[in-house]
Amino acid sequence: MSFTFDYPLRFQPLFRRYLWGGRRLATVLGKSIGVGDDYAESWEVVDHGQDQSVVLSGPAAGKTLREIVSGHAVELLGQHADETQFPLLFKFLDCNRALSVQVHPNDEQGAKLVPPDLGKTEAWIVLAADPGSKVYAGLKPDVTREALRSALEAGTCDACLHEFEPQVGDCIFIEAGTVHALGAGLLIAEIQQASDTTFRLFDWNRVGADGNPRQLHVDESLATIDFSRGPVVPQQPISTGRAGRQRLVDCDKFVLDRCHGNAAQTFGGDDRFHLLAILEGAVEIAGEKFVAGETCLLPAAAGRVEAIGDGDVVLLDAYLPDR
Repeated sequence: MSFTFDYPLRFQPLFRRYLWGGRRLATVLGKSIGVGDDYAESWEVVDHGQDQSVVLSGPAAGKTLREIVSGHAVELLGQHADETQFPLLFKFLDCNRALSVQVHPNDEQGAKLVPPDLGKTEAWIVLAADPGSKVYAGLKPDVTREALRSALEAGTCDACLHEFEPQVGDCIFIEAGTVHALGAGLLIAEIQQASDTTFRLFDWNRVGADGNPRQLHVDESLATIDFSRGPVVPQQPISTGRAGRQRLVDCDKFVLDRCHGNAAQTFGGDDRFHLLAILEGAVEIAGEKFVAGETCLLPAAAGRVEAIGDGDVVLLDAYLPDR
């Protein structure tokens, strides 16, 4: 059967259960999860090895994202059709407990891993934050490799970390090589490169379910950290010149815009895909209705598409920069 990928693609989420998860993927975002209070992540759009988004409906139902990239790259990716995998990964995270302190490699470092992987630059959008919840982003000024190693040996790594209490709506941009952690009480939307490489630097001196400390990657982390960077603060949204649209991140890995309001918005028509995540409200995109907590992928072949909101809507639009 021959068909064209010219309509919004809706995927089946992939859930990840970790000790720091909770229930808000269901109670806040409406996900259909099972019993248990450790649902940590909902991978909405992913093409990474065995982790594959599967189309839920329409002519392409049952196809994986990798199959679409492999067989219909021009229709899906447009000007970026030379990509060998879908380059971005979008997820929601329920941080019921603090995550470990981590760092991710850049593309050059990732290429040297076995097996090779992309680097991992990412951005977080804060959807909910309990009082006192913290984000750890970057090192405090003048923290050196030697000072950080000494703090790790003493179990006081947190003293080296820049921290702040985020507000709902904050966007935090985490470039590869930046030390970071999400604190307890946060609900996060994350856009990142399609990589799953993480070096765990510090785990708050806690133990796992087996009573033993979780594995750390101290040497790998210290070799990956960019010590020239200091504290990271929330992004300052800037105007795009289009009503209801703000630019949150503009880097060589992705562009991230936030659209809001009750007026119709247009997407596409620029020879590239658009990954849309609805954060508040409901919206109709090319005849398909999407509600808060849902994500769709608009292929390049869909052309210019109008999104009509049902009342006030907030959504994210992630895409690749121009070649």
